Amino acid sequence: MKLPTLGLLLLTTSTLSARQGSTVEQVDKYQWLEDVWGKRSLDWVKAENARSAKVLESDPRFAKLQAEALKIVESPDRLPDPTFRNGMVYNTWQDHDHPQGILRRTTLADYTKAKPHWKTVLDYDALSKKDHQKWVHGAIVSLYPNDNLSMIGLSAGGEDANTLREFDLKSGRFVAGGFVLPRSKQSVAWIDRNTLMVMRDWGKGTMTASGYPFVAKVWKRGTPLSQAKEVYRGTPADVAVDPLTLSDTQGHRVTFLIRALDFFRTQVSLWSPGKVRRLAIPQKSQIEGLLDNRLIVTLNEDWKQAGLKQGSVVALDLDAARRDPAHLKPTLIFAPTQKEFAQQVGLTRHRLILATMANVQGRAYVFTPQLGGVWTRKKLAIRDNQAVSIVTTNEADDKFFLSVESFITPSTLLLGDASRASLVVAKTRRPQFDASRMVVEQLEATSSDGGKIPYFVVHKKGIRLDGSNPTLLEAYGGFQISSTPFYSGVVGKLWLERGGVYALANIRGGGEFGPAWHEAGLKTHRQIIYDDFAAVGQDLVTRKITSPRRLGIEGGSNGGLLMGVEMTQHPEMWNAVVIDIPLLDMLRFEKIAAGASWVGEYGSVSNPEERRFLASISPYNQLNPDTAYPEPLIFTTTKDDRVGPVHARKFAARMKEFHKPFFYNEIVEGGHSSGANLKEKAKTNATTFIYLIRKLMD
Repeated sequence: MKLPTLGLLLLTTSTLSARQGSTVEQVDKYQWLEDVWGKRSLDWVKAENARSAKVLESDPRFAKLQAEALKIVESPDRLPDPTFRNGMVYNTWQDHDHPQGILRRTTLADYTKAKPHWKTVLDYDALSKKDHQKWVHGAIVSLYPNDNLSMIGLSAGGEDANTLREFDLKSGRFVAGGFVLPRSKQSVAWIDRNTLMVMRDWGKGTMTASGYPFVAKVWKRGTPLSQAKEVYRGTPADVAVDPLTLSDTQGHRVTFLIRALDFFRTQVSLWSPGKVRRLAIPQKSQIEGLLDNRLIVTLNEDWKQAGLKQGSVVALDLDAARRDPAHLKPTLIFAPTQKEFAQQVGLTRHRLILATMANVQGRAYVFTPQLGGVWTRKKLAIRDNQAVSIVTTNEADDKFFLSVESFITPSTLLLGDASRASLVVAKTRRPQFDASRMVVEQLEATSSDGGKIPYFVVHKKGIRLDGSNPTLLEAYGGFQISSTPFYSGVVGKLWLERGGVYALANIRGGGEFGPAWHEAGLKTHRQIIYDDFAAVGQDLVTRKITSPRRLGIEGGSNGGLLMGVEMTQHPEMWNAVVIDIPLLDMLRFEKIAAGASWVGEYGSVSNPEERRFLASISPYNQLNPDTAYPEPLIFTTTKDDRVGPVHARKFAARMKEFHKPFFYNEIVEGGHSSGANLKEKAKTNATTFIYLIRKLMD
């Protein structure tokens, strides 16, 4: 399809509003597709999958792309992500022989060797065969500090709902007669060796509108689950209630009940037998852990009474908090600046590790508590222009792992010693593509309100600035999630090596510049997020890096909503749109899967002002039969019980009604991701890139 040429003048707010289309709601003919497992729905999915696969998978280049992707994702020299548990290093590993994965362990000394000697703890493939159920590994909740006893999550096909079984990590066996929780959306915390705090579906009236539990019960070993005693109850209007038990190496232990009022605001209560007391921390706070009897908290809003600003990391004396949880005296550990913001917190035996970001460049520090509530800090030696993340910390000593990477530098694991503020290279991944001729630039676009929006561009050196370069632009723009540089062998091999340009935009709604960057795009202010993304796309054209004919975009989940909005608001700007596991029907999102949990981000149709705005941006409702759209690739999974496949289905069905071309790919398993195993993920990647190659390179 030939699309109109993009004008180079910056879009004004009034121009954007004019392009949003009518907010008159159309009759929803496709609610029948909300029956996820209904025969009529699945027959429709099967037909659309077959139609699209016939085109994309028959392309002679598809098989090679799939083989290249599979070689990368199954590569034996992938870095085995470490997790410290009980003095050992654990890792969950998937490969050709173990598509569902194995849980394995080794010593720290052995882990740092080129070829560690691993001991298999749990074989998920063998368990799947034994149970006649394809299990996807889930969370492991351990009893600390004696954390051999664990509740292991097992998900059917990658759903958020899971089964929890008690497992002994030391023996590598499920505990005979141990705790077993049948399938539900659920969470647990250990109170002691023989007691669990359990949140799950207890029956009618115990799940929130978002589909999560709000009733807490204490379950004693050796008793039936039906005899668990209720100790706390939220409300159906909450997002969820979750339990959290924290311990430190000095023997301090505390259990919290965290009531999520919406996605960002919580009420935190101290729990002890027969007593629940509210902890008077700001509602927009995150509990990070317990360090030497100090509760570590990150603030996502100002703590006005304490004179602490949004983005700070603080400590609370746990004994004082227990005595008087209504009157707290926090001490400051880290305060953000105009340029630097906290991203991640990790705790070792006696110290705090903090990863920060300054203009989307990673930094890391070690903080040590001193007498009088003072914390000293030392900056860790990390090269510039890299993303930094805390992989795992060892609360038994002061060891920790950081990961550093860039778009063209493979991931490196650094082993840190917090007592010395030192780092050594533990493992580096072999290059997955030829980056010797690649370059990374950080550029800046101007949005509709004059705001400066940074973005990264990765490409071969010496590209012609004549608008001819096939370019893929991605972003997320929501939930305070930061989009940082990352190393992807798949993107490098399947796209960059073939002459493609990759761009990543740091638009508002994310967390790259602290909580305020996120809050700038909340609810009815969300249009600025979409303006930011359009501004970056337009800047790529203005700089003649690419042109609308060669410009494609991709995003998943909330980023899938972003793609739908950009396609309906600016169809002339893009020639390819990849819409992954998306939200698209914003007038019914609260009724689909876990949609009600995101009202804090998007607003609610029950609020007239917010409903009007949601109608104005809802891609499903803004599709127009008289508008020429790029032909998108729409991807989802049937077993996604978080966003669900419904948005993708209905959007595709309406496009079909309007005689608009599209590709559709719905796989069964994978949950809210690109596949339940490596082969599925490789095929999904191949499908995406053959689509992009056909649209932008051919």
